[in-house]
Amino acid sequence: MELMDQSLGQLARCIPGATRLFDQHRLDFCCAGNRTLRTAADQAGVDAAPLAAELQALQQRADAAEQDWSEASDIALVNHILARYHAVHREQLPELIRLARKVERVHGERPDCPHGLADHLEAMAQALESHMRKEEQVLFPLIARGQGRMAGMPIGVMRAEHDEHGAELRRLAELTDDITPPRGACTTWRALYTGLATFRADLMQHIHTENNILFERFAPAVVH
Repeated sequence: MELMDQSLGQLARCIPGATRLFDQHRLDFCCAGNRTLRTAADQAGVDAAPLAAELQALQQRADAAEQDWSEASDIALVNHILARYHAVHREQLPELIRLARKVERVHGERPDCPHGLADHLEAMAQALESHMRKEEQVLFPLIARGQGRMAGMPIGVMRAEHDEHGAELRRLAELTDDITPPRGACTTWRALYTGLATFRADLMQHIHTENNILFERFAPAVVH
C-alpha cells in the first residue's frame, strides 16, 4: 500500500519521526488518525506528495542495514558517527520529550501513565548533548589530526559517560514497562513508544560503534 493511502495513525506508529513531520504541517494524527495521508493533507491544503517523499526517506533511514564499519578509515568512521548518531539524536529527543509531555498531560490519571518520563528524557538530552559536544570539540579533532593515540584520557571519560547512558536507558525501560504501550494506548502514546524504541536502538548502536570500533583503535579496553 502506498504511503499516501495509509492512515496517519499507522504512519505515526510505524515510522520514527513521522509525528514531528505531521506536527509541522498541523496534521492531527491522534484524534483524527484514521484519515489517510492523502485525505488529511488535502483537507489541510497541503501537498501530500512531498510529505510522502519525506516519510519514505524516514522509513529508508530506519530500515537501512548498518554496514560493517570496522574497516572504515578513522575520518570516515567519525563522519558516520556525526551524521548517523549525533545529528539523529538531536532530532529524536525534542520530539520524544514533546510527545511524552503530551501523554503525561492527557493521561496522567491512568496508573500506567509513564509519570516522569518527559523529565527523564530532558535529563538524558542534556547529558547526551554535553557528551557529544566533548567528542566534537575535543576527541574527534584529535583523531582527525592523526593524534588519536594521545586521546587515552578523553576516551576514558567518554567510556565512563557511556556507562551512565546505559544506566539512563535502564531507567527509561523501568518507566515504560520496557517500552511496551499498555492496552488502550492512544496513537500519540504508541508513536512515543515507537520513537523510544528507535532511540534506544540507535543509542546502543552509537555506543557500540564508539566503544568497540573507534575507541579500540587508540585505547583498547581492559578485558576483565
